[in-house]
Amino acid sequence: MGIVFKQSLKNTITIYSAFVFGGINALFLYTSFLNDTYYGLVVFLLSTSNLLMPFTAFGVQYTILKFYSAYTSKVEKDRFLSTVILAPLFIAIPMGFVGSLFYESISNYLSLKNPIVKNYTFVIYLVAIATAYFEVFYAWAKVQMQSVYGNILKELFPRISAMFFLFLVFLEVISASGFIYYLTAAYFLRTFLMLLYALRLYTPKFSIGIPNNFKEILRYSGYIILAGAAGSILIDIDKFMIPQKEAIAYAAYYAVAVYIGSVVETPGRAMSQIVQPLIAKALNENQLDEVQSLYKKSAINLLVISGLVFLLINLNINQMYLLLPEKYSGGVWVVLFISLAKLYQMFLGANGAIISNSKYYRILLPYGISMAVSVYFLNDYLIDLMSIEGAALSTFIVVYTFNTFKLAYVKNKFNMTPFTNKTGVLVLILILSYFSFCFWDFNFHPILNILFKSILIVAVYFFSVWKLKISDEIISIVTKMIK
Repeated sequence: MGIVFKQSLKNTITIYSAFVFGGINALFLYTSFLNDTYYGLVVFLLSTSNLLMPFTAFGVQYTILKFYSAYTSKVEKDRFLSTVILAPLFIAIPMGFVGSLFYESISNYLSLKNPIVKNYTFVIYLVAIATAYFEVFYAWAKVQMQSVYGNILKELFPRISAMFFLFLVFLEVISASGFIYYLTAAYFLRTFLMLLYALRLYTPKFSIGIPNNFKEILRYSGYIILAGAAGSILIDIDKFMIPQKEAIAYAAYYAVAVYIGSVVETPGRAMSQIVQPLIAKALNENQLDEVQSLYKKSAINLLVISGLVFLLINLNINQMYLLLPEKYSGGVWVVLFISLAKLYQMFLGANGAIISNSKYYRILLPYGISMAVSVYFLNDYLIDLMSIEGAALSTFIVVYTFNTFKLAYVKNKFNMTPFTNKTGVLVLILILSYFSFCFWDFNFHPILNILFKSILIVAVYFFSVWKLKISDEIISIVTKMIK
């Protein structure tokens, strides 16, 4: 796990820095510099583009991760990369043609509840294309075991760009409409920078030809595209559906709460950048002992770190909302449901990576379809019943149910679980910590309250983890940092 922790630590620093910038944007700058209608519009456009992106990318980013390490010669690798780099165009070009042909009908449908959407519908397609090719070139870098630069572009670049453009709006250099167009351009710039870096790491000799296992690649891409789409649906369908049922401003209120709750998954996002290609390599070489080791270590380490983040967020959430405009402050239950869903995903470690990079990846097709259908119908019912809290509850139900199925599937096929003899102890620490701190606050200003309570939570939590020797890796890293 040396390379995992070295790059994961850098990625974690990057992602948490991105969350700081993103938090400032989401909680303060968007809410102050854009009115809630335009904030909701930005959320809707970006979320809808995320729903479209997996189809545009044609699953190529996952295909690169799975198959690249299976090729042994440069000729084979070059032919493989030359083929997959063109694949998204076979989706993007026809999609753009159909979109242009039926643009008026599509924009009218999306703007039925909120007419402001109509003039910006084309942004959805443009951001989807830029994001799809960014992910392709990012995967190109990952298989060279270099994920840090791409992670900076993925996590930090769009947030810093948004912050810069928001200040331009505040200074009246650009309008709210201009903000959307400049942000769209930033996504294309990010893709271009990722392309240059990927080619610097590995420049293939581009050729016309297809790999010997082309049918297998095509089959995998077809299956995995639906898995990627299902993941995007789970993350973004609620932000798409809320404006179909409520004023678009509710998407902004929901986005703030989801942003806070999603901080829990930050360590997992960092570690997955390097763990996923390692698992793919181990599976390609049939090193199941290595897969099991990565599975268990990723799960316990993610639960330690994500568990602390979960406690810090939910035990301070009421004070956090006192710092925001009052109209944004109704999302306490949204934060709890979303953060619980994210924590459960971290609890299972590299579960998803094992399935998607193994010969059993086909199970992701029925799994993805079932998950997408379930979250759609739950959202349709629960948003009407409970507004934005209903959207968050539907996400939690679907994440818990289908990730439990994945846990059982890996156990059945590989005879592996992510649990160690310390997992139960750590879960007990989390439960006791939550209920010990959730019913009281200091009588200070919210910022001081959050600061002092967080210091106390961290001290108690890490003392328990240290004393009970929950994770050797984390204890070793902390020891080195102290020395």
